[in-house]
Amino acid sequence: MLYLAYGSNLSNETFRGNRGIKPLSQINVQVPSLRLTFDLPGLPYAEPCFANTARRDSKNDPSREDQSADSDEKRGSSEVHDRKDKYRKNRWHKGLIGVVYEVTPEDYAHIIATEGGGSSYHDILVECHPFGSSDPTKPVPQNPITPAFLAHTLFAPATLPGEEPPKDGGRFQRPDTSYAQASARYLKLLTDGAAECGLPYEYQDYLRAMHPFTITTQKQRMGQFIFTSLWSPFIILIFALGRLFADENGIVPPWLKFLTAAIFKSVWVSYDKMFKPLFGDGERSIPDGGDAAPDEEAQQGRVKLEDEARLPLLDIEQAANIAKQ
Repeated sequence: MLYLAYGSNLSNETFRGNRGIKPLSQINVQVPSLRLTFDLPGLPYAEPCFANTARRDSKNDPSREDQSADSDEKRGSSEVHDRKDKYRKNRWHKGLIGVVYEVTPEDYAHIIATEGGGSSYHDILVECHPFGSSDPTKPVPQNPITPAFLAHTLFAPATLPGEEPPKDGGRFQRPDTSYAQASARYLKLLTDGAAECGLPYEYQDYLRAMHPFTITTQKQRMGQFIFTSLWSPFIILIFALGRLFADENGIVPPWLKFLTAAIFKSVWVSYDKMFKPLFGDGERSIPDGGDAAPDEEAQQGRVKLEDEARLPLLDIEQAANIAKQ
């Protein structure tokens, strides 16, 4: 099986360590039909969101240079436009960058099982283009020209405005899918994985420049402790049930998909209705909303990210290991 990874599975710590996958081979690729997003909700105050992908129209997705020129032309038109232009996680415009692993069918079933067993992600085939050079200093092409091959990947598309959510349990999504910031711990898995896999430096710089969600107030810290204490047992329960009831393909039964969706919906309802008003934002850093640091501080952000990654946050992905016990 050929499996395309783009999130925490780039990291040896997660993929080979926590998940115990032993890939037979791997190759770095560019996927022009998809783009990286961070719109899969996790747990407020700890892991606000996780990596995901969305469909990409390469003809209407401008390069960074084109976007900068357009931004200069429209500078001052609106504060909202300026905020969106500075939102670092949306600054990559050259398609999805990732790694295709060759794995056994048994390992692929285990990957699916540890990624929710089909509760959020769905298996799709996408065209992947290997890089023309293994030199990470080479720039990433706007449109790859190397021959493509098909690989499986896990895909959880957001529901567009006016559309009905999936009826099979599907994924839960926030009203503003681009609002949340990923944790420092999670971003470090991506940056470490990108370095370990030798992905292009241009892409590594993009990942390192992202602003992680940061606890900046005592109220947030208190909210984090209470919230994770309240909901962690339910998250661990989901992983334990998934391990128990997943079939040979790693897929959990429909009733467990519904239970997972119900628990995550309850998590976020309790956050919106009670915790956020009492303890403050659990999705984006206070007070700057993640956009305040100027571009020249991006290099300093690498040190900040590594320091914040040491904070004792709940690791949802390792909850499966807790469930084993």
